[in-house]
Amino acid sequence: MSDDLPELDPVIHGKLRLAVLSLLIGVEQADFTWLRDKTGSTDGNLGAQMLKLEEAGYVAMEKRFAGRKPQTLYRMTPAGREALATYVAALKLLLGAAF
Repeated sequence: MSDDLPELDPVIHGKLRLAVLSLLIGVEQADFTWLRDKTGSTDGNLGAQMLKLEEAGYVAMEKRFAGRKPQTLYRMTPAGREALATYVAALKLLLGAAF
């Protein structure tokens, strides 16, 4: 690949992680069940991908109870918003005049 072309962030580039960030960018926060249902993912796969996003600092997680039920909430961090914006800009550069 040419040095002139931007690199795509490998943390965001995963299909499920990109889908999650695309969903989170439009909401203040989302619970695990909603993200799982929207992405069609399994609990295990979504949990693993959310951990990667947390470790990168792109999402923050909060555990709480809604009544007697445990609930895991996620929100995009400022670093995550910046990383997604950079990713989208790099993708636009890579696609160039194709679109």
